[in-house]
Amino acid sequence: MQFDGKTVMITGASKGIGAAAARAFADAGANVALLARSTDAIAEIAGEIGEKAIAIPCDVARYGDVAGAVAATAKAFGGVDVLINNAGVVDPIGHLQDTDPEVWARTIDINLKGVMYGLHAVMPGMIAQGHGTIINISSGAAHGPVEGWTAYCSSKAGVYMLTRAADKEARGKGLRIMGLSPGTVATDMQREIKASGINPVSQLDWSAHIPPEWPARALMWMCTSEADAFMGDDVSLRDEDIRKKVGLI
Repeated sequence: MQFDGKTVMITGASKGIGAAAARAFADAGANVALLARSTDAIAEIAGEIGEKAIAIPCDVARYGDVAGAVAATAKAFGGVDVLINNAGVVDPIGHLQDTDPEVWARTIDINLKGVMYGLHAVMPGMIAQGHGTIINISSGAAHGPVEGWTAYCSSKAGVYMLTRAADKEARGKGLRIMGLSPGTVATDMQREIKASGINPVSQLDWSAHIPPEWPARALMWMCTSEADAFMGDDVSLRDEDIRKKVGLI
């Protein structure tokens, strides 16, 4: 999987899946734009990668930030070939009646509206150039309820339908839009979940979580024609057949 001359823009790139994906795509020859609120972290990773990387401070809950990041990426590298909508939060964890409505709404702003903002900002350029891949990070929580995660489940269910609807509108214009449901990944989010003690996911042993490098590799595979059958749908990394296709087994 080589990406020489391609440009990949990744939200939530300061750690976890986003940081692993930035390194993986860069290693495969791509230009990478790292977006996150954690400016020092993305600057450090971009410095590690070198001239093929740029760090762009961005709060995906603000459309102006996202549109500005797309413009900056296109200016630096001549366009955007791949967008990975990875930024996301799991807070607030707790029963619905006990949660702060403003914190709940902030999760929707980041997890759902942030994905829509990415799609809206990048699609015109991709349609104009006749190609582009957009991958939204999904979750098993998009398809089934989890105790204590009402905001997260609701936002991810919305992202899944957004993936399907955007694919229906844009596939005929040359765009490939799909989602990746990675399963449980050894990231800071899982530490928050573990600390909550709510629901079976919090009881999982740390060894049950896959490393972020696995979904990073899956994202690269999804940018190839081998994943075309999944356009408009989620790819589940819990599926052993998918792991084999990606080269993880």
